[in-house]
Order: sequence, then structure tokens, then C-alpha cells
Amino acid sequence: MPSPTTTGLHCLFLLVSACCQIAQSSNFYPLSYVIDSTLGQESFFPEMQRQKRNMLILDLPFPEYTFDIEVSLQDSSYLEPIKDYFKNIDLPINISNVQATVSNISITTVCLPSGENSSCCFCENGYAWPSTVCSDVMPCHSLSLDPALPCGYKQKMPFYGPYCEPQTEESCGMGEPIVMNMSVRLDSDFQDDLKDSSSLLYQKYKMDLEKAFNASYRCLPGFVSATVTGFSPGSVFVNFEVRTGAASFTQVGDSNRAVPQFLDSSYQLNPFTFTRVITNQTNFTVKPSNIFEGDTVRLTCEINSTFSNVTWYYFDQTISAGSRYSVETVLASRTSILKITNVTTKDSGSYSCVFIRNGLYHTEIHNGTETISVFPLNVTPNFEDIDVTCNSPEVQAKGVQLSCCIDRHLTSLKVSWKLNGTINITGVTILSGNCTGYQLNISESLCPPEKSGAVTTYTCEMETGHGARRARSIAVTYLRKAHITISSSTNSTVSEGHGFNVTCESDVSNYDSISWKIQSGNDTKTVDCDMCIKNSKFPAMSVLTVKSASQDWRGTYICTFSQKNLDSSANFTIEVVSLPLKQNILIDPIETSIQCQVPHALECCISAKTVRDYKVTFVVQENEFQVEKRKKDNLLCYMYNHTEKECNKEKKFMAYCKFVNRIGQGVDSEYIRLHLIPGKKISCSDSLGTGTERAILIKPCCDVKNPKGFTRGNITYQCINSSWKVARNDCLSGPINDLLSGAESLVSSPEAKAQLPSYLAQLKEQTKKELSTINNSSANLGAIVTILDMVSSIPVEAEEVPMQNFLSTVDLIVDDSTTAAWEDLNKEKTRQSSLLLQSVENFSLRLQPVNNTIPSVSANTVQLQGVVVKENNNTAYNKDFRSAGNLTVNVLISETEIQTLTQNSTIVSVMYSKLGHVLPRKTSEYVNGLLITTTLSSNKSQKFDINMTFAKKDLSLKMPKCVFWNFTLNNHRGDWDNHGCTPTESENYVICSCNHLTSFSILMSPDRSSELIFENYISYAGLAISIVSLVVCIIIESLVWKYVTNNTTSYMRHVCILNIATSLLIADVWFIVTASITDQNQQMNRDICIMATFFIHFFYLCVFFWMLSLGLILFYRLVFILHNTSKTAQKAVAFCLGYMCPFVIAVTTIAVTLPKNSYTRKDVCWLNWQDSKALLAFVIPALIIVATNLFIAAVVIIKILRPTIGDRSSGQERKSLFQIGKSVAILTPLLGLTWGFGLATIIKNSHPAFHILFSLFNALQGLFILVFGTLWDKKIQEALLKRNSSSKWSSQQSKSSSLILVTPMLAMSYPFSRTFNNLCGKTGKYRVSSSEPSTSSTENTSKAYSLLN
Repeated sequence: MPSPTTTGLHCLFLLVSACCQIAQSSNFYPLSYVIDSTLGQESFFPEMQRQKRNMLILDLPFPEYTFDIEVSLQDSSYLEPIKDYFKNIDLPINISNVQATVSNISITTVCLPSGENSSCCFCENGYAWPSTVCSDVMPCHSLSLDPALPCGYKQKMPFYGPYCEPQTEESCGMGEPIVMNMSVRLDSDFQDDLKDSSSLLYQKYKMDLEKAFNASYRCLPGFVSATVTGFSPGSVFVNFEVRTGAASFTQVGDSNRAVPQFLDSSYQLNPFTFTRVITNQTNFTVKPSNIFEGDTVRLTCEINSTFSNVTWYYFDQTISAGSRYSVETVLASRTSILKITNVTTKDSGSYSCVFIRNGLYHTEIHNGTETISVFPLNVTPNFEDIDVTCNSPEVQAKGVQLSCCIDRHLTSLKVSWKLNGTINITGVTILSGNCTGYQLNISESLCPPEKSGAVTTYTCEMETGHGARRARSIAVTYLRKAHITISSSTNSTVSEGHGFNVTCESDVSNYDSISWKIQSGNDTKTVDCDMCIKNSKFPAMSVLTVKSASQDWRGTYICTFSQKNLDSSANFTIEVVSLPLKQNILIDPIETSIQCQVPHALECCISAKTVRDYKVTFVVQENEFQVEKRKKDNLLCYMYNHTEKECNKEKKFMAYCKFVNRIGQGVDSEYIRLHLIPGKKISCSDSLGTGTERAILIKPCCDVKNPKGFTRGNITYQCINSSWKVARNDCLSGPINDLLSGAESLVSSPEAKAQLPSYLAQLKEQTKKELSTINNSSANLGAIVTILDMVSSIPVEAEEVPMQNFLSTVDLIVDDSTTAAWEDLNKEKTRQSSLLLQSVENFSLRLQPVNNTIPSVSANTVQLQGVVVKENNNTAYNKDFRSAGNLTVNVLISETEIQTLTQNSTIVSVMYSKLGHVLPRKTSEYVNGLLITTTLSSNKSQKFDINMTFAKKDLSLKMPKCVFWNFTLNNHRGDWDNHGCTPTESENYVICSCNHLTSFSILMSPDRSSELIFENYISYAGLAISIVSLVVCIIIESLVWKYVTNNTTSYMRHVCILNIATSLLIADVWFIVTASITDQNQQMNRDICIMATFFIHFFYLCVFFWMLSLGLILFYRLVFILHNTSKTAQKAVAFCLGYMCPFVIAVTTIAVTLPKNSYTRKDVCWLNWQDSKALLAFVIPALIIVATNLFIAAVVIIKILRPTIGDRSSGQERKSLFQIGKSVAILTPLLGLTWGFGLATIIKNSHPAFHILFSLFNALQGLFILVFGTLWDKKIQEALLKRNSSSKWSSQQSKSSSLILVTPMLAMSYPFSRTFNNLCGKTGKYRVSSSEPSTSSTENTSKAYSLLN
């Protein structure tokens, strides 16, 4: 019985008409019909769809058409007979009614029912599914594992195509198969045997899984094989590859779903873990192809299938969107774009895009990887910087081209040039390949002289077109060849020993350096002299100053202004004309005595090797005389016999010789000192000279055999017992004389700096050889010091050898063996010891670092250490020194101070263990430690703090002072000074804190602290009592003033007392303040100290002069009885004497001594004695006033002792004695007699008792004035006691007034002899009958005595 289902048979007919062409308008459609169950009976269904499959229109006479005809069978048993029927049909078949011919009939597709509304379709042999539907057909899975069965594909019913087509290379499943790398997980434990491909377990797994995979995937289009490639842990991951045609995501997923059907369930295959990784189907593009730093890069991944998400990786790191990264994904175009902005070389590397598509039974991963390289955009200019001379004709003609190039050729390269600078010279841009040029148009007018050296920056900026840009700058320095003018202070000639200067000026001020050279013949010397060349910028000028010309300075002077590599020069020729130097003229004699009317030979000699065409004359007392020339071996001498004719008196005068060269310039010799001795007995007379007994004769150290002429120095003779005896020999030894001459030549040489090292080596060696001579001759010692001072003015490079030679020379001349010579020099009050210290300071100050270092050098008693201050130096300067005797000193400068210094400054410290004892010292103070010099090369005007820690040499010495050597004191011979330094004593050490730099040490004296402390206590206690007493005195005087000043004498007495008290009070206050600060070792400002000294001096003088006024008033009232001066006149005289005289003295003292820095003492604020004797401005007036008041006191006592008319009883005598004692007690404090004790204190080595007595009595002057000048006064006592009793006071006043009224008065015409008698204290005779004179005498006498009561 036929099957109820219908089997569909689709037949493809190829209709070819060979006889005629079917009309275009004919209706011809595919034919569909159904064959009934009875074979041969056909039923046509016009309602069925007619499909015109394809129409091929060929350019032939008879076109061909292809028709798809679907044949549906109700009974599947007819399928094979129908297939056979169509295979066996005779062709071609003519169809007459449509004028067509059927040329071929082929069965292409057979579909079998597989469920409701679906069927399973198969392609006949030689036919395949068209490629257009290849990804859509789904396999029909059968439960049968027979691989021989053909693969069917699911189609919906009714099925209207497309149908299978003749198999070609383009058909579904044809072409080169692809390899799908896939994996799936087995939910079972991993076993190590699965790592071994030869193990049985591995083989079993592989065979079973491959069998299941092949069965499941065989119906994929173009399937070839499925092979297991390995296993990996993590449960068990099966890695396998499937070789097949292009299969869609759905097809693979459907096949994956079927795998468990063909595999034993013991494998526990998880069908949801199938994953496919596709690496060769991703289109990965990178733009731009050449990537440079700064570019924006776009990485684009494109796949041919849909995806659910995409992830980008840099190596193994996931890329997230950020400031430089952005991801743009477009699902429609199946692309993802990663954009990286401003890439760097660190962005080079591997980038991956991973597309993921998830299904239930399949996960598909598309993976694309590209490696990018980011190159630096290297722009290379043809110059980093270039110097261009604006006013060069060649440069102006050719111009200058700047260029920049990159190392790769880019078609999208963009270039621009920018300039920045004060000189605006532009150009033209040129582009050639991967380079760009900029041709500058140089114009002299755009480059003025004042802008020479200006830098204009030209920047070439190159862009890739993708964001990367690089710029390189070329610095163009525009220079201008300077116009140099040169001139000299002389025309073109100058004499030896004379000074001159050469000036160079340039119109270009911005120069880098200036050099001077002297060309003489073939010899060219570079002038290396920091002290003689002064350069300035505005105006651009260099002045070469030569203080003393020598033959080394002759030649053509070339000054060169250098700016970068451009030199501009000018020259000037100077001829040096010979003329002897003053020190090279020997005079004979140097000092001598001459007789009247007796010729005496005067002589001037020079070296015979010098030029001889000089005009030489002798000048004696401003009269010129001709000379006689004579050669003496190596000397050329000019002689003149002088005869003195003016002989009326003894006199001293000078003579000298004058040398004039051919250009009219001259030099005078040293003076010959002549002493005319008329009429005196001549004791010595020989070839040396003439002179009286004990006369002095000084002769030169003449050595005519010396090839250089003569030796420096002189010999002093003294006439003793009619013969000349050598009193002193100050001649230099030959080697030292040569060293001195060499030093003079060296310092005046244009190549002094270059020649200094060799000279220092010679100086050291010769000093060592001549040490015994130096020890016995202060002149030779002084010459070595002079040499060191001269060479210390020359800068020297800080190399160990020349430094060692200089310090070794210093060490040799301060050795203990030279002590006697140093004592002689100090006795002569020379400044050689101070000069030696200053020469070492200058030498260390002028050290020029080599390689930014200063080596440490030691020479027995002298050590040197130093540093160079570098940029950002945060290290303190801390240097330790130790002498051979284990004395130490530490120098510390804080890092705060170091940071204030300029870069490359030098700090150098030099320690001396013996030089401190060579310097002059005070007898009571000793250098009790090492001497340390610290110098700073950079100028530091403000205070500069330094701390030094000195070890004490003698621990028994006390009272340490931190001192420095002040070269300006003691008439520039130098002395110790403690200004700016504060000591802190700490057991065996003294720490000195100073605010300046120079040479420091510590002075200490024997222990007199107990005496000084006792004196200080007396002074402070006495001054305190004195100040209180003076205040009380002033208060009492103000209370009783109107009661005790009822007459002129009393008035003037109290005026004096009040001014004495006021002046002494002010002076004591100033004194106690300054003394307390000094005793506490506190540093006082120098200006405040000067002011305090001035006021103390002034007010103490006021005290004395008011005391003098008081004494003079007393003297006037006692002696000049007849004179009666008005109160106003007396007061005017007293105030002028009391204030004007002290003011004049005080102002004169400060005006004379302050400019010499010798007004105050170094240790206390009081008048200087050691240097300027300023203390005499106080002592002399005080002593004169004391002497005057002593005289007045004597006169008063004589007046008191003068006998009255009649005999005196014993009672009267006792009364007189009491009066004398009372007067002395009053006059002693009032007239300043206590200052007489001060005389003893200024005597050398005076007894301490005088100091204590002076301190006691002087400090208690205020108390004496209060007690004896105020409280002991009867009138003041009465005024104080009766001040509140007006009646008693009135009575006392009436009594006093009546006494005065009845006192007789002497006539004004009283004889002068009476005055003399009063002065001498003689008894006078009074005329009782004359009342007028008696009255006057009594009144004046009583007024005078009122000074004592």
C-alpha cells in the first residue's frame, strides 16, 4: 500500500531550442504537476506556484533557458522509478506548442520528509548546494553511525529552493578546506597519562573522541577530518582541529550539540564548553604605517561574522579606555577600532583584538594580532648653534642656510620655521625630500654693535600629519667685528721707572674676554696681570696700567677683544727709553758732616752696563751743579765737590743727583743728608769723612767688584775717640740682594704670573742657604719679608709646589734662630713683622684653584687648608689644625654663611705656630695659642661670622681676649684688636666668635683677677653711692635754693656745686653702663662706644672746669678784695669755663684721633693711650686744674692762718686749726684733689694700692660733694631745719642781711701792694678812721669764707 507521505522529486530541465527562438512575449513558466498513484496518470495543478528559476539570454539565434521543476510524490516507493525514468528519457524533446526543445533533464535535489513541515534534502552526485546558502543549510542528524550514508540538510516545507546546482569550485564545501582549532572540556579529573601521546589512555581518548567528532562534523560543508591534538589540565580540556569548508556559527554549534550522541557518557563531555579560536579570519589594519612618537594611531580589526563583544590587549594586558586610549566598535560593519593618541616608543609591541560570539553549544573567538613599532621622530639640524658675523662681506654675499632633516621620508611632512630673538633676520624656507632649509638674508643694518652677541633662536617644526610633531632649535649668535681704537697716555716713548697706560676701546660692549700681548721682534709675550688690567663693559674699554716701565714692556701692544670665536684687535708701539731706577742709584755718602769752606765729594753711581747718555747734575739746596763722570770697575760714577760758603750757623740740608735721558724725563736719587758743623772741633777726619766726636756717618754698601753694580743697604759709622767705628751694618748679602732685585723685576714684568713658580723655588733655596746670614742681620731678614710682600701681590695657581715653596720660606724666617733679628726689627719700630703676616694673607687670597681644588700644604710651623665654594654647597667649612707642639685650632664657618658666597669663591686658612710670637706684643698680655689666618676671595661687605676654637698654650694665664691683627693701628705697624670678637672660655680652650675675617689669635695675661674683681666691686659700689648722693645733692639744692643764694658769692658757689653734681652724675652714669658691658664681655657697637667715650670725656672735663670755676671764685674773693664783679658777668665766665672749654677739648680730640682709628681703646670705651695718646686730652687739663686748685687751697689755708690784730689765745688757735681741717675736708672733694691718686696709676708697674685708693676716692666723689659741699653747710642745715618755720627763717634772714649791711667796704682804689699782701698772707694794717674801706674788706672776706662754712 502506498505510503501516506509524499516524496518530493525536484527535476532540473535544461531547455535548449535549436530551431526557432521563443518570442519574447510568450508566457512560459516552470511546470509543476503531481503524478497520481496510477503510473502515467497526471493531474496538473494550475494553482501551484510556477517559478522561473533562471533565464539565460544568450546572444544566439536560439536562446537557452533553464527551468526548475519540482516533482512531488505521494508515495516514496516511486522515487527510484521516477529517477530511472528521467535518466532513460530520449532527448532532445521538441515541444511544438511553445516552439521549444528540451535538451537535458537532470535530477539535482531529493528531499525526504523528516518531520512536520520539514524535510531532509540531499544533493545528487555531481551536484552541491550553491555557495549563497552554504552557511544556512543545517545537517539532518541520523541516529545511525554509518558514515557511508549521505548527508542531508534540513529544509522547511514547502521547499522553494534554492536547489542543488552542478558542482563547481564555487559550490558549498568546495575549495581549500580551513582548519578550525577547537576545544571542549570533559568534566573529569586530569590524568598525567594524557600528557603522554604514547600512553594507552591517551590513545583511547584520542580514538573515541575523534570517532565522535568525525561523526558529528562530517556533514559540515566540505568536511575533511577531525583530529585530537592534545589534552590540557583544568578538568580535561580536549584540543582538536576540524578541517572543513567554511561553516557557519550555527552549523558548528549544531554539530557540537550532536557530539555527545556519538560518545560514551563516561567521558562526561560538557556540550556547552565547545570553543573555536579563529586567528586567520581577522582583517587587522594599522594606520599610519610609519608610526612616530606623538602620532595618533588607529588599529582596526574587521571580521566576517557577527560577535557579541570585543576586547583589546597590549601583550597580555587588557586595554581600557582612558586619556590616551579609546575603543570604537561598530556591530554593523563588524569592526572595532582602537585609537591611541600621542604614542611613545613605550607603546611599541604586540596588540591583539579578540572578538567573542557566544552560543549555547558553541563559543567562537576571532583573534587578530599585529606588532607595531613606534619610532622617535628624530629631527637633526645641520647646526646646534652657529656664530654669524653680520658685517662680514662673505657672509653678506653668500648668506647662511639652516636646515633640519628627519631619518625617514614622509609624503605628508609639514614644515614651519619660527624665530625668537632681539635681532630679527628672516629667511626663505626650502623643502627638499626629508629635509627643510632656511636661507637667512644677512644684513649689517639689522645687527647694530650694541646687539653683537645677541642670540636669535630659529626653530624648525616638522609634523607627520598624524599628530606627531618635533621641533629643533638652532641658536644663531650674531656677532659683529668690533672697531677697536687704541691710545696711550704717552706718545710712543716712556722712560724706565715711569708709569704709563694703554687704553683700548671697542664699539662692541658685549665681549667675552680681552687679552693683551706685547710683540717685540720674534718674541710675543702675553700680559698676565690681574692687578694692572682693568676692564669695563660700558663703555667697552680695557686699560693696561704699567706703574714702572722696564725694557720688558717695550714693543707693539696688541689688545684683542674676543667674542665667541671672533677676535677684533688693534695695536700700538711703545719704546721704553733707558733711565736708572731710584733704587739702582748709589749715593755716597748717605749722611755725613761737612766743614765750612772745605770741599766735600758727593757721588752718584749706576751700573756701567746701562746706557750712558744721561744728563746728570747735582742739586744742593735747590742749586744745580755740573758733575764729573768717572768709571769705577762695574760702576759709572758722577762726582761733585761741594763747598759750603754760608757758614754763619750750624744747619742740615739735602743734596741729590738728577738723571735726565734723551726724551727729557728724569729721576732723582735718594737724598744725601749733609750736616754743616761750623767752628766745631773735628775729631774724625779720614777717607770715610769728617765729623765731631759721637757724630754719625752713613755710607753705602759699595762693592765695585759686584757685576750688577752694588749691594743694597748701608753701614753706619760713629766717631769714637777720633776714629770711625762701625756702629751698624745693614748691608744685604749678595744672594739676598740678587733676590730682591729679581723680585722687583718680577713684579714689574708682564709675565709675572708665569715666572712666579720658578722664582719661589729659587727664593726658598737661597733663603735656606743664607739662613745663618739672616739670623745675624735684621736687614737681610727685612729684605726677605719685603720680597715675600712683593711676590704675594702676584696671583698664583694653587699647585702644591709653589705653595710649598712660599710657606717654607715663611717657615724658615720665623724659626727660633731668627728671634734676635726679629727683636732688632721690632725695636726699630719697623712694620716687617706685620708685613710678613699681611704677605701670607695676600698670597692665600690670590690663590687660583686648579680643578676646583686647593691642596693642603704643610711646612713645619705653617699649615694651609682651603676649599672652593661650589654651587648648592650645603656643607659647613670645618678645618682642624695641629702644630708640632700639639696645640690645636679649629675653624668653623656655618653652612648658612657658606650659602651666601658666590660660586667658585675660595676660603683659605693658614695656621702659624711661631709667627704670633714674632709680632710686637704688650708686656702684660701674651699670645697663648696658635695664630690662624682665614681669607675669603669674594668681596663680603656685610658681617661674616666665623668661630675658632683655640687650645691654650699656658694654662696659668687668665683673662682671654679674642683678638685679630689690625694692620692700620700703631701708625700702620699693626697691633692686636678685639673689635667684633667675643671670647668664651671652656677649660683648656677658648672659643672665639668673630664677625669678620683676618688673622686671629688669643691674648691672655697673668692672673690678676682677684685684684681686678676687688677694684671692680669698689668702683661699682662707690659709683652707685656717688650717683645716689649726687641725686640727693641736686634735690637738696633745689629745695633750699632761694634761701641760700641771697648774695653773689653764695649764689655763684651753689651754681658751681649744682653744675659739678649734674656733670659728675651724667659722667658716672655713662661710665658705669659702658664698664658693665665691657666686664661682661659683651660686644658693643663701635659707634655707641665712640659716643659714650665722648660724653664721659666731656662731662668729666666739665666736672674739673666747674671745680676750677669754684676755686677761682674763692681765689677772687680772698685776693682781689677791691674788685666787685656783677653776678651776670661771673655767671657768664663760669659757664664758658665750665662747658665751652671742655667742649672744645673734647671735639678737638675726637676730630684729630677718630680718622686714624685711635680715639678709643680696644678693650674699653675710654680714651686711647697706646696709639694716639688721646688720654692726654683729659689728663693734662685735669692735672693743670688740680695744680691750680692746690695753689688756691694753699692760699686759703694761709689766709686762715694769718694772725689777726692782737695776740691769739689758745682757744683761738684751736679754732683756727679746726677751721683749717674743715677747709681741707671741703676743698679736697670740691677741687678734685682726689685725682692726684690717678697720677700713680699711669706709672708703669705701680703698686696695686694706688689703683684701689684711686678707685675708692674717685668713685666716692659724689658722696664727698653731698657731705662736705652740701650737708656740712650751716646755711643749708638751717634752711632744712627751719624750712617750715617762717618766723625763725625770717629772723635768720634779717640777721644775715643786717650783718651784710653794716660790713665796711674798702675803696676800689686800694693799692696793688695790698692785694699782693693778701695773696701772700701778710698782716695788713687797717685804718679804723676810714669806715668805707673797712666795710668793703669785711664784706668780701666774709663772703669768701662763706665758701667754707
